[in-house]
Amino acid sequence: MVEVQINVNNLKLDERLNDYITKKVAKLDRYLDILVEAQVDLNYAETARNANDRYVAQITIRGKGVHLRAEERTDDMFASVDAVLNKLSRQIERYKGKHWRKRGDGKSMKDIPGTLALEEEDSQEQGDIIARRKRMFLTPMDELEAIEQMALLDHLNFFVFLDADTNHVNILYRRVDGKLGLIESET
Repeated sequence: MVEVQINVNNLKLDERLNDYITKKVAKLDRYLDILVEAQVDLNYAETARNANDRYVAQITIRGKGVHLRAEERTDDMFASVDAVLNKLSRQIERYKGKHWRKRGDGKSMKDIPGTLALEEEDSQEQGDIIARRKRMFLTPMDELEAIEQMALLDHLNFFVFLDADTNHVNILYRRVDGKLGLIESET
């Protein structure tokens, strides 16, 4: 069963919305049975340019070897939740298509340990210098797996990973021309 955690910002979470979200998000483990946790972030953005983009729903799901996130903005919170769940369902299907097929070494991708888990901390002590701090737990992966994870997490600009061959932290980034670049660290 998926453990659902709901966080709200600039919005009142009534019982009807809470029950709706909990019931819908808990059904995600039907699509992918290795899911353990789902974090739902709801926000009302008063300063949105378009009034149709004020209700923001973001869902992050984690499980053994999987970390997926999606966000949607509409003019109604229930519609935002439905839209973000549809987006996550497509991501889960894409994840299953890529990771449940056999690899060349005979191991299934689902048997490889998890990718990375993020812990976010809003840093108030640092003032204006650091707005958000993230702690990453890295799992070794090769460059192709890092590219897949970058796409699955919708990280458009960069992705940090631990190279399985060199045991160094590397950064995969998108160049101005749209191609990918790799920064290999050395100690």
